[in-house]
Amino acid sequence: MNTITVKHDQLTADDFIMLWESVWGGAPTKEQVELALGNSLFRVTLHDGQRTVAMARMIGDMGLCCYIKDVIVHPDYQGKGLGRMLINELLSFVKAHGISGTDVFVELAAVPDKMPFYEKLGFDTNSAQRLKMMCHID
Repeated sequence: MNTITVKHDQLTADDFIMLWESVWGGAPTKEQVELALGNSLFRVTLHDGQRTVAMARMIGDMGLCCYIKDVIVHPDYQGKGLGRMLINELLSFVKAHGISGTDVFVELAAVPDKMPFYEKLGFDTNSAQRLKMMCHID
């Protein structure tokens, strides 16, 4: 592993899809990804040389809430502190762009086996249940 470099707002749809496929499979279409990236507040990528090895993005309104989405570290790079780097970059963005003297609610959804990782970074669970639905677009 070379030195890891951080880039802001340069995540491409192709890199997004590659990382998604490396962890979850069944990536969204390139058109969906381009729309999502264009409407994100902030995107961060980590690179080993020219290779994009991790990503995360943030959506929200910056006044009251921000939501962390799509935190992905390529399997070859997991367990090396890259997830922590991504979260730190996202939180730094919130602190730099929020309103001084206020609190912004930062949340995310995590699968059970990733909960301890996020708890180490200061996140905690609450009693709210996450509801979801897929809305098909004709």
